[in-house]
Amino acid sequence: MRVTSCGLCGTDMHLLGGELPAARYPLVPGHELTGEIVAVGEAVTARRPGERVAVDPNMPCGACHYCRIGRGNLCADYTAIGVTRAGGFAELVAVPERCCYVLPEGLSEAAAGLVEPLSCAVHGLNRLPRRPGEHYLIYGAGTMGLMMAALVRTAGAASVSVVDLNEERLAFAESFGVDAAVTDAGKLGRTPGFEVVVDATGVVAAIEDGLGRVRRGGTFLQFGVADPARSASFSPYRVYHHEIDIIGSMAVHHSFQPAIDLLAGGLALDPLVSDVYGLDGFGEAVARFRAGTGRKIHLAPQKG
Repeated sequence: MRVTSCGLCGTDMHLLGGELPAARYPLVPGHELTGEIVAVGEAVTARRPGERVAVDPNMPCGACHYCRIGRGNLCADYTAIGVTRAGGFAELVAVPERCCYVLPEGLSEAAAGLVEPLSCAVHGLNRLPRRPGEHYLIYGAGTMGLMMAALVRTAGAASVSVVDLNEERLAFAESFGVDAAVTDAGKLGRTPGFEVVVDATGVVAAIEDGLGRVRRGGTFLQFGVADPARSASFSPYRVYHHEIDIIGSMAVHHSFQPAIDLLAGGLALDPLVSDVYGLDGFGEAVARFRAGTGRKIHLAPQKG
């Protein structure tokens, strides 16, 4: 396929830092990819040249214990486009037919490039209890945090607040429809805490603070990708005594098509994309990402 858009994300930063055990180098990263099919192999029957597709980068083996019990995202023999094999930060990339999802006509390039991260957020939402009328606190006003904010709104949240240290991102979050955007959750004044707290940062300090903000009987979702070498401290007694559920959300799980359908149905996420670079701007794109400047950054390999 000819890649038309591929997003930068935190996983790419971990790959560039040599922090993910599954990665084998040299490697072309880029797992949030969309584009146009330009050629197909002899065994391909369902896809054809000219189709515009989003690519689910995850390729579970189908044979291990986890795949056999329907938990393919936890595959013991994990492989993924842009993580363990060549990905989308290139003009052309070969992908398996089964990974390709045809995009509806009229879907913007920005929205198309958001399908993969949105599918992760959809899986995260599916992991939550989704009880109407609950109050949500989300750590991280980046793309993933704001996607989660948009989704929990559709699930009946009474309020959605976000915490971030980046003032620019907080200002955008307020324009994106969250109820409150602050640098310190203590400023929100919810002394009983929140029914649902979501970490979308992977930052240990944020995780530790967030665990302390969960209300009795509430839920904490670890959604952000943390450094595998780091640990967080919490009170096991409080988890027991307050009956707090701590759950994780790993990548995509039967959520790719629902993400496409949500975007086609009008979920307006285009404003999340702030920058689009050609491949020659990769270094600048990474620098902006690491500096927390802007919002979602896409690479468009065909851009001159």
